[in-house]
Amino acid sequence: MDLRTVQEAIQSVRDYYNEHGIFLKKFGYGQQPALIIIDMAYGWTDAEYATGSARLDEAVEGIQRLLSACRAKAVPIIYTTSPFRAGEEEEPMYRDPESGKTYRRWDAHACEIDARLKPQTEDFIIYKENASAFFGTHLAAYLIERGVDTVIVTGCSTSACVRATATDARAYRFKPIIPRQCVQDRAAAAHEWNLFDIDAKFGDVVDIAEVLDYLDKLSAD
Repeated sequence: MDLRTVQEAIQSVRDYYNEHGIFLKKFGYGQQPALIIIDMAYGWTDAEYATGSARLDEAVEGIQRLLSACRAKAVPIIYTTSPFRAGEEEEPMYRDPESGKTYRRWDAHACEIDARLKPQTEDFIIYKENASAFFGTHLAAYLIERGVDTVIVTGCSTSACVRATATDARAYRFKPIIPRQCVQDRAAAAHEWNLFDIDAKFGDVVDIAEVLDYLDKLSAD
């Protein structure tokens, strides 16, 4: 499905929701946010990997802006990535049978957070096995212990790990905020549809300027 068709479908569903007075409600912001940066590791941001065919530069730039603002206000910062187990990949390279292009096989480097978004010592890094940053991890307990009520969800990909994390965040009764400029997907159509659906049901999809304004008004601890 092309992007224009998806945009038309989104407008049609939006009209239906508005007509029937369902979904599309704002959850708003709480008093204590945390920033979650999902899977911005080289396996997804480096084009040497087949899974990193999109460098996610726009999301990186947006997250960099949020990182600066969050660090200034001592907002908890959580990163997620995948665990790597030596020996899982036998071949050093992978050749795409259709394009003939050769890609680097998944390795330990693929699981390292992109240096453009380098974690600091006080940040919490989660090595997750599933799409959601919450499922099978200590994230909920970590946030509750710190009094967090709002999670700013960023990273990749919109249609998978971002969506799953936002959905589970709402299930745990956090307020999910998704800055549009800080999430990306390989497929524009999947990106747009999932942003709309997340915004309609599970969280607030907003412009990054709104989030920066919210952070600016927080008192620094």
